[in-house]
Amino acid sequence: MPVKLDPDAAAVLNAFREAGRPPYETLTPVEAREMYLAARPVSQPEPPKLASVESLTIPGSGDGIPARVYKPLTLRQADGLSPCLVFFHGGGWVIGNLDSHDVVCRTLADEGQLIVISVDYRLAPEHRFPAAVDDAIAATEWISGNARQLGIDESRLIVGGDSAGGNLASVVAIHAREAGLKLTGQVLIYPATDFAMTHPSHSEPETSALLTHTVIRWFRDHYLGTSDGEHWKASPARAEKLSGLPPAFVLTAGADPLRDEGDEYAARLGEAGVPVTHRTYPGQFHGFITMGKLLPKAGAAMREIGDWLRALK
Repeated sequence: MPVKLDPDAAAVLNAFREAGRPPYETLTPVEAREMYLAARPVSQPEPPKLASVESLTIPGSGDGIPARVYKPLTLRQADGLSPCLVFFHGGGWVIGNLDSHDVVCRTLADEGQLIVISVDYRLAPEHRFPAAVDDAIAATEWISGNARQLGIDESRLIVGGDSAGGNLASVVAIHAREAGLKLTGQVLIYPATDFAMTHPSHSEPETSALLTHTVIRWFRDHYLGTSDGEHWKASPARAEKLSGLPPAFVLTAGADPLRDEGDEYAARLGEAGVPVTHRTYPGQFHGFITMGKLLPKAGAAMREIGDWLRALK
């Protein structure tokens, strides 16, 4: 059945198309990053007030991995320690940074009543696969190892992200299981899980909205380079087993090329015995959660994620 956008999403999509912005794939990665960041204020809502927002440098490649620590006004604590969501931003592993997802992270901290640490992993094509994965794993392990100094309960550590960040979060969850690092949850917001890109949603005309079929391949080529993407650290759906992973919140959107692989990954997690909360927004396109100023369903989705985060044991 053809995807039908809800009226708000259809209006936003039409506005973007009428604005005549050049497609990302016609730009250099640097130009695409600038255009992506410049568009954020138009669509993002006013962020909630927080207790503090601080910069952090996590030991890693080069001069370290930049990060940002968000603490809400209402913070759940036990013995002075709080749960923490380690967040990886979206942007096809090519665009996006701490600023592009600043409002998202502020909102998650506020809604979830927990610390959020946003990780600014290295981007392609300057740093191709597996650089982003290496940074995501290194950051999560360092946060876990230094949890108490950060006011974090290491037994209540969660990973999450949107799109490419959802891919990284799912990869980190699998790595953590193999490494014996305890995670209590994973938040996968329209995640990329399989670079085969053979699911029907990768070819349906209705899903080529904002994240078009062409640009998603542009992202893939920049990120993977000569890699075929079959390793589970690129395509977590290729992992031999999904059992033993932490509880998952998986969100998918109807008009999204990544819809089918996200739906399938959620189903496979459940079949493997992983507790899964799967929420689908059939009338939305990829990237909608960052557009709360224009799309009421974005706020609803963020509240659902916050409810799930607060309910985690």
